[in-house]
Amino acid sequence: MFIPTTRRELDELGWDTLDVILVTGDSYVDSPFIGVSVIGQVLLKAGYRVGIVAQPDAQSDEIARLGEPALFWGVTGGSIDSMVANYTATRKRKKSDDLTPGGRNDRRPDRAVIVYANLIRRHFKSTRPIVLGGVEASLRRIAHYDYWSDSVRRSILFDAKADILVYGMAEKTVLALAERLQAGDQITDLRGLCYIARECKAGTIELPSYQAVARDRRAFIEMFHAFYQNNDPITARGLCQKQDTRYLVQNPPAAPLSQRELDGIFEMDFERAQHPYYESLGPVKALETIRFSLTTHRGCYGECNFCSIAVHQGRTVRWRSEASIVREATRLAQHPEFKGYIQDVGGPTANMYGFECKKKAAHGSCPDKRCLYPQICPQMKVDHGKQLALLRRLRRIDGVKGVFVASGIRYDMVLADRKHGLPYLREVVRPHTSGQMKVAPEHTEERVLRRMGKPGKGVLLQFRDLFYKLTKAARKEQFITYYLIAAHPGCTERDMHALKRFASRHLKINPRQVQIFTPTPSTYSSLMYHTAMDPFSGEKLFVEKNRAGKQRQKSILTRGARYEN
Repeated sequence: MFIPTTRRELDELGWDTLDVILVTGDSYVDSPFIGVSVIGQVLLKAGYRVGIVAQPDAQSDEIARLGEPALFWGVTGGSIDSMVANYTATRKRKKSDDLTPGGRNDRRPDRAVIVYANLIRRHFKSTRPIVLGGVEASLRRIAHYDYWSDSVRRSILFDAKADILVYGMAEKTVLALAERLQAGDQITDLRGLCYIARECKAGTIELPSYQAVARDRRAFIEMFHAFYQNNDPITARGLCQKQDTRYLVQNPPAAPLSQRELDGIFEMDFERAQHPYYESLGPVKALETIRFSLTTHRGCYGECNFCSIAVHQGRTVRWRSEASIVREATRLAQHPEFKGYIQDVGGPTANMYGFECKKKAAHGSCPDKRCLYPQICPQMKVDHGKQLALLRRLRRIDGVKGVFVASGIRYDMVLADRKHGLPYLREVVRPHTSGQMKVAPEHTEERVLRRMGKPGKGVLLQFRDLFYKLTKAARKEQFITYYLIAAHPGCTERDMHALKRFASRHLKINPRQVQIFTPTPSTYSSLMYHTAMDPFSGEKLFVEKNRAGKQRQKSILTRGARYEN
């Protein structure tokens, strides 16, 4: 069922009041791909009465239409940080929003988490706890560099004047929080939770203060290293950081869901549609891609420096059982609007399903090395066998005409899998590629790739040759789409010219899928952008911060600017 969003629905359910009211910067789409929907359905399943207010108008009393909750308010900016959703990489206002009815970017406010928390305070002076969650809150939970104001901001928990922040995927934390609040018990020991305290919590690591990191870039680097290294549920210690006269306290991360728990999330009865109340305002484009897609796993061990997945979803991959995914696909095939095609089977990276480093699973992520960079660690036994079996089984479901792998594929992992890598790629090339395969080399120059934490161009060429060999053998006309980044910290126009030459001579393409680097909160690349330093070596970096300079870097690829010595 849809989570109620109107007073009429509450009356039909016989509910006078709600336990939890969730406020989101997206339209309300009931889907396992939408975080606020997942949290709401998890709470409903546990017996709590839940409502959703989506994209409330700050100039009206819309926030109050469901009343006041008995336990807490849950506030999220939506599936994307609101500043990323609202602005381009060059800080121009975006005209469209795939998660707003009608597609117009006119309902999600800047810094939505702060706006919604303040809106609640305006209408309900002394109310139940305001709990922040979702990507925007998770990545801004400590002092962080904010690209849009070009400043270091304090924890969003303080700026929003909220009470609690839950970070990461948060299902376990939210359920435990609701249970504690209902029972009147204390909550300050819950994992995956941040709160405000008068003093630093005993046993935690004290980070350099907000004031220190705002004025000293080396202190900022020191803080970020400690923050990043304490994100593993097995090894992490709690953190605290002075913000004003008070402290942010971050408890260690919650344990990831077990396979059984993860299966349970995706087997809840999602409508896979926009709530009728919001549908009347116009369709949301996002549904075109997520309605008939399947999530197979969470987490990523790629740890690309520009990506926030490792901080939000975690560096450990958890995957669903094959049986659960098949059951979900069978339900999709029975949907009245299903046309026979599962549009994507994947996760943050498609081919990280079904295997994990045993050492990491038992003892936590290594503090001094990464799973895939600079080379794939010998402890990471890459194995595409389970995903290969899954794809073959999905194709046999009645009513399914085609199954596509549209999520990006990590090509160095395909080449590293001596047993199943070639059969997997052959399988994907034949029935599971819809004309193009997405890969994300991001760049080709070694010194830029080193700042990104990405593999070199040698493995890219090996993969390219193998893909086209298999495509030719399958007698299909398909191609690879290469995603590239301009103006990453450490990247110069000379580097972009070199990338252009490589793309023309070796990849035989005139690149079109090029994005200008956006410094998102709580990533190593954003740290480099702000400090103009390599945080691992201390080396000073060139950072292109001029809008015209960023556009020139992009245009070198997209418009074929000529290289000059």
